[in-house]
Amino acid sequence: MALLLGYDVGSSSIKATLMDAGTGQALASATSPDKELDIIAAQAGWAEQHPSTWWEHVKLATQKIKAQAQFDPADVKAIGISYQMHGLVVVDKNQQVLRPSIIWCDSRAVQIGNRAAEDIGPDKCLKRLFNLPGNFTASKLKWVKDNEPDVYAKIDKIMLPGDFVAMKMTGEIKTTPSGLSEGIMWDFEGDEPAQFVLDNYGVSADLLAERVPTFSVQGELTREAAEELGLAPGIKIGYRAGDQPNNALSLSVLEPGEIAVTAGTSGVVYGVTDRKNYDPKSRVNIFVHVNHAPDKPRYGVLLCLNGTGILNSWLKHNFVGGAGLDYPQMNELAASVPVGSEGLVILPYGNGAERTLENRNIGASVHGWNFNIHKQAHFLRAAQEGIVFALNYGLEIMRGMGTQLKTVKAGHANMFLSPLFAEAFATLTGATVQLYNTDGSQGAARGAGIGTGIYNGPQEAFTGLEPVKTIEPNDKLSEAYRNAYANWEQVLKKRL
Repeated sequence: MALLLGYDVGSSSIKATLMDAGTGQALASATSPDKELDIIAAQAGWAEQHPSTWWEHVKLATQKIKAQAQFDPADVKAIGISYQMHGLVVVDKNQQVLRPSIIWCDSRAVQIGNRAAEDIGPDKCLKRLFNLPGNFTASKLKWVKDNEPDVYAKIDKIMLPGDFVAMKMTGEIKTTPSGLSEGIMWDFEGDEPAQFVLDNYGVSADLLAERVPTFSVQGELTREAAEELGLAPGIKIGYRAGDQPNNALSLSVLEPGEIAVTAGTSGVVYGVTDRKNYDPKSRVNIFVHVNHAPDKPRYGVLLCLNGTGILNSWLKHNFVGGAGLDYPQMNELAASVPVGSEGLVILPYGNGAERTLENRNIGASVHGWNFNIHKQAHFLRAAQEGIVFALNYGLEIMRGMGTQLKTVKAGHANMFLSPLFAEAFATLTGATVQLYNTDGSQGAARGAGIGTGIYNGPQEAFTGLEPVKTIEPNDKLSEAYRNAYANWEQVLKKRL
């Protein structure tokens, strides 16, 4: 028996899945911790986590897997890693972490990225990076260089969160072209690291890790790591990718025209294209997709909304906590009021600078609140509608770049567990939504099977993956949703 182990290292939790490579069935899945991981916010707009915390919960999730399923660790043939994108991890020559990771929703480096775009030239950035430097990993490294010179002087290598977890497993520091592109350190023109970005920031290319293909043998589990995880030494690490490219992989979204949507802590629409294209204002981003090759280009067009499931979570813990409502009960209550929430509008922008708003950080806000009309249910519905409306606002940018939404794929999880949310998304966008019982950790496991040759490619890896639910647009509600969106958009434009 050949088993695959996939890890999804998120900012909320670490999930692990043990998969039978032959059947494609998940034998066990576990998440650690049971509640969401803390995010350190020493100042407004900052967001950090300790990399050691991720590793600790990788170990705990593995222990839970072992408690669920009886298996011989020697049967695990490959490990895959998915991870939260855009984070910065810095280590010294002894592979010791020098400071907490500056993670994806930290907005401290916005102005650094803006200055770099002006210095390099916006046209050059867009033509060669497909993005502006923005608030991404390279800009975060420049912030460390400017504000923590003692830390910067000790840096031997910089990494993304998944590179760190792989380092803990293998003792080797490596990264991928896809990873460098998500840090805005990849020159699409030459298919190589963007030296002109590093030069602008005064950063040596020696700080970058060795590059390996996304699907490839990237090292083996060391004896020390195997003892910590309770696994067998020598297991091959065969795949690593950022969470959104990996989410697309988990849904078998690999070819031009295919689209994946996720609505977890953040919300993402991710479309695959083979065309070199970009948004002139860099409000959506283009990265190297997991199956990109110079002779067969594949790029991921990514729309991100930071404030998605985190808004619903905030409402659960701070707004309906006294009533003890769970998410299904919240969804049912939200559906008890009409489309448009009787004029109540929520802008869900409370989780850092938003790319679709040109890196503005306008915060979350409530509008049109009437004490004589609006009750708890209205707030719950307005929140879900606000997330859908904010995603559609970004989708209008993608449509302007040629993206067509006919059918989209999503995991049957997170916000898509809400019938109201799924119907609102399908109806407003006009897209058929297919929901699958898969997730990032399963995608990472399948990716490991591809990278180590257990599968003869993606088609074999995804045999049997079928939708568990399909949501068509509700034509009877389309006008109501269009009107509600127009009202929401009018409120947003007054805030910009």
